[in-house]
Amino acid sequence: MKMMDAALAEETIQLAVEQSAVWEWSVGIAGYTHGQLRHTFEMDEEWTRDAETMPASLVELLEKMQETNLWYGLLLLQNKFGARSVEEFAERLADISDERFYDYLLPYHSRAAEALREQAAQHPSDGGVWGPYADLFEGHAYLAGYVRQLHSHTRAQLSEWFIGVLTEWQDWMMQKPYIATWLQALVFEEKQYRGLDPANAQKEIERVTGADYAPEPSIWSVKLIPHVSYRPWTLTIRTADVKLFFYPVSEQQLLDPEVPPNELIQGHKALGDGLRLNVLYQLRQAPASLQDLSTQFQMSKTTLHHQLALLKAAKFVQVEKGVYSIRLEKLEAFSELLNRYLNRSE
Repeated sequence: MKMMDAALAEETIQLAVEQSAVWEWSVGIAGYTHGQLRHTFEMDEEWTRDAETMPASLVELLEKMQETNLWYGLLLLQNKFGARSVEEFAERLADISDERFYDYLLPYHSRAAEALREQAAQHPSDGGVWGPYADLFEGHAYLAGYVRQLHSHTRAQLSEWFIGVLTEWQDWMMQKPYIATWLQALVFEEKQYRGLDPANAQKEIERVTGADYAPEPSIWSVKLIPHVSYRPWTLTIRTADVKLFFYPVSEQQLLDPEVPPNELIQGHKALGDGLRLNVLYQLRQAPASLQDLSTQFQMSKTTLHHQLALLKAAKFVQVEKGVYSIRLEKLEAFSELLNRYLNRSE
């Protein structure tokens, strides 16, 4: 039987690291107002200490964000806007129609519920539609209440809160002595991961964020958003067609750029020996047990075990059921780390 293949070329997702001060302010507001998890954030102690210097108007706005979970709306709006500044965010917010306003803010539930979500966006005052859509999120930590809060306030009121909290949070954060380093680290993070390979999205997402990701139906864009405020957590959000990973930048990014990462120092120590390099070479050919290596190198198991322990500590080898094997992905990542350090000032 003859067959004609008229299918178009297979599409790949869009994959990119995206950063801006607006993303950092939004994530910071989300972390600050996350009552259940806030004590686990690296910034919690400082936030608690500095709360006394916070303007009363900002305190009130943050309490409103916590009460309504509208921090989630900030993230959804910024996903659509991609604003580089609070001023641009405000302009984009003012320019969109009411339908788009609510379409951007209403969270995704499922493909089966998309028609109901779109209907709610088109009829913001129709409680007969909004109620059932909110009910779909019952049991979720905050989304059911968030949807009801969107419905119970006017667009003007919501917009005022969004712009107010972003503006005042930015003003407060810009007074911090470390904020220039933070913003520089975010810019560098975006720069170093330009040109990600969407054909190998799973591997690239794991390389950048450390998170496992399995492709999802209807997701055509994946954004990797570096942050500092939400450290050490990785936050994930999905919309109808976009998956967002908010991942913490490494601690080294926040240090003096002239100071080499400890991982780089330890890795070079592990590689700075002829015997250990030879062991890596042999493991590159095939996995081997300690007995195999001892025979091959005509060396005591104690001596080889020590050398292997140094390589294992540097994450260049792994052992499973007594068999050692090389971790090529870690060696490749180590080379990238060296290149990033040497080129950091460019």
